[in-house]
Amino acid sequence: MEKTLKMIQSVSSSCTKIEAADVMVSVDKKDLHKVCEALYKDGWDYLINLNAIDNVENIEIVYHISKSADMEKFLVLKTNTTDVENPIIETVSDIWKSANLYEREAYDFFGVRFLNHPDMRRLFLRPDWVGYPLRKNYDNTPNEGIPSKVHDMDACEDVPSITLDRHGEIVENHTKLFGRNEYVVNFGPQHPSTHGVLHLRVSLDGEMIKKIDPNFGYIHRGIEKMMESMTYPQMLYLTERFDYLCGSMNRHALCMCVEKAMGIEIPKRAEYIRTIFDELNRIASHLLGWACMCNDMGSITAFIYGMRDREKIMDIFQETAGGRLMVNYYVIGGVAQDIHPNFVNRVKEFIPYLRKMIKEYHTLFTGNPIARGRMINCGFLKKEDAVALGMSGPNGRASGWHCDVRKIAPYAAYSEVDFKEILHDGGDTIDRYMIRLEEIEESLKIIEQLIDKIPEGDFRAKVPAIVKVPEGEYYQRVENARGDFGVYLKSTGDKSPYRIHFRSPSLVAVSGLDPICKDTKIADLIMIGGSLDYVIPCIDR
Repeated sequence: MEKTLKMIQSVSSSCTKIEAADVMVSVDKKDLHKVCEALYKDGWDYLINLNAIDNVENIEIVYHISKSADMEKFLVLKTNTTDVENPIIETVSDIWKSANLYEREAYDFFGVRFLNHPDMRRLFLRPDWVGYPLRKNYDNTPNEGIPSKVHDMDACEDVPSITLDRHGEIVENHTKLFGRNEYVVNFGPQHPSTHGVLHLRVSLDGEMIKKIDPNFGYIHRGIEKMMESMTYPQMLYLTERFDYLCGSMNRHALCMCVEKAMGIEIPKRAEYIRTIFDELNRIASHLLGWACMCNDMGSITAFIYGMRDREKIMDIFQETAGGRLMVNYYVIGGVAQDIHPNFVNRVKEFIPYLRKMIKEYHTLFTGNPIARGRMINCGFLKKEDAVALGMSGPNGRASGWHCDVRKIAPYAAYSEVDFKEILHDGGDTIDRYMIRLEEIEESLKIIEQLIDKIPEGDFRAKVPAIVKVPEGEYYQRVENARGDFGVYLKSTGDKSPYRIHFRSPSLVAVSGLDPICKDTKIADLIMIGGSLDYVIPCIDR
């Protein structure tokens, strides 16, 4: 890291190293773009996350950056603007493709416009929404500033951007999203195969896809804003409402972020239980993802098989935690209560059962010549594009990218088990299909190694009655069923966070639809979307 810091200092005289738990540096906004270019050329090709913070006296942008070849290390880069009335920062979307949607999100909620960004539309809210909800001075009086009329679809066609003219003055530009003679079809938001309320506007040339424009925000709940007025234990319940198919893993990330900040040591028993629950949750999510993708392609039987076997996991969750879809089991310091006396036996019975069922899945659908004919050589995603878009998880590993957080930065009990990171190098639809079924088998191996070795002892550490996170900035990531899920937390030492932001692996998955589907047939769109396995509430936080 010292070499990287010296390189940044050679590019920017304004570079300042900030004392923090992670390697953190701040640069002047005028040096931001050239610093980011230098980092990218030095191998820092994975933009993990980007978020904004309203510090009242300035608006700060925080970038978490890593190397795709060495994801164990990451750098926190910060810049800010003191012009809070008209904040402008230079875009990095020409360096990292994933910044495209991240910067639009920062504009939507904080009003930060990014110079030279090609598309400065709001990402979640309507074009006629008044104000920027995550600013500290935002008027959140009910019904104030909320548009009451159905907005004109022509407003969605207008793509604003800002550039500099030869005199260095800001110029506002406007272009049309689609050409006048383009044939545009709407998919969703009320469509059973968009896997949630996702609205895709698809430009077609005959049967061939030319462009996909995703529209979000139909179920946005403002969770990050709500959490600013909640205590840390209260916040945990909302994390399971993002990606509800693997909610325990999201909750695990927030618990670990708070525990790391407060220096709480988790009992070994709780670490083992959390790991087993995480892997059961991963299996349940992959089963539903497999079932829905098969259903999208016409196999109702496969859907029923997947849902039937997923129910067995829900029953195990319910017996110990009381919840099924929303398990609500992890707490700061460990787990809410000890495992049920039947837990170990039920899990041990489930492992051989599911192994047998996976063979049936392959017989039923994987070997089907019609299914294989549709999936093979369709929906390519190159490794370089996966990294550029930030598409980690099974989607990235299906393209050959070594990006499993459980291997790169082991947490809980993952350092104590032997398992393979499943990698494919084809990058097409069948690779993404296969990798989830193979990951289920690896999850079973992890559970099998832990289930008979759960240590005796406490299941929860002693935690103060009122949880106050020490002042500072913290970041924690986990490998959820869709990839690299992260929690950024800024605390002022109070019982509520000053700012909290979640990295959604589903957001970057949807951003991959346009490059993956370009020049493929419209009939393949739903199948490719199913192979990406995104969950919309994780995007619409």
